[in-house]
Amino acid sequence: MIVKGMPEAEYHARPELSSTEARILLDSPAKYRWRKDNPPLIDPSDKFDIGSAVHSKVLGTGYEVVVLDFPDYRSKAARDARDEARADGKVPVLVDRFREVEAMAEAVLAHPTARALFDQPGDAEVSVFGTDPVTGVECRARFDYLPDQGEHRRIAVDVKTSADASKRGFETSAARYEYGIQRAWYLDTLAWETGPMPAGFEPEMLFVVVEKEPPHLVGVYQMPMVWAEKGHLAATRARETYKACVDTGRWPGLPEEVVLLDEPTWHVYEFEEKFA
Repeated sequence: MIVKGMPEAEYHARPELSSTEARILLDSPAKYRWRKDNPPLIDPSDKFDIGSAVHSKVLGTGYEVVVLDFPDYRSKAARDARDEARADGKVPVLVDRFREVEAMAEAVLAHPTARALFDQPGDAEVSVFGTDPVTGVECRARFDYLPDQGEHRRIAVDVKTSADASKRGFETSAARYEYGIQRAWYLDTLAWETGPMPAGFEPEMLFVVVEKEPPHLVGVYQMPMVWAEKGHLAATRARETYKACVDTGRWPGLPEEVVLLDEPTWHVYEFEEKFA
């Protein structure tokens, strides 16, 4: 099922497994189960609010942004306004930070390659729901921008904010946050709904990355095939793990047996410098 225009809150309240949940699950099924039973799954933060606000400005849809006329969150009135906005399903942004949000969005849309991607015929914030044919696990994905299926290869877009949008900087972020799993999750879910495409026409997803600090540099990146395949393997493992946990009713954490430690390499070198 492919749904356009589904409200953010409705999408995030659905029961299908998401890529964010899959990444938590791979870290620890016990942590996933606890966070799922004790929402929110991701704690709200100023960093999350800024990212969501940039998405809304670039895409022209998504969370409603509430601009708060406070210099910071040190006052009780500011914190109360922030918490009220989040409770209403909105994104609170301080007035000075909102100027930064607007500047980031303008930088993205002024970037020729990024702008060309968003100018493709298609829709922003497209929700896709599909069932893994192997495990039977129901999955969901929400594309920042999904082009229409036409005569050309479908190139989806995911917007990221970052402290460093350079190639090396985003490589570090992509590895730390396992964006390879996100990419695989989205494209797998889409493929289950649309069916297989001819060779060379398989959908792809590019990352548009904008820096949080002026001059808000923008980079557009594609994940190499070797890294992308690792993402597919990890996404598959997440679905297998989820199914096993559901079937057994067990959500394991750390090993129950005694585990032999491995001495960190840095400690070996430090010891040798001091005592060798």
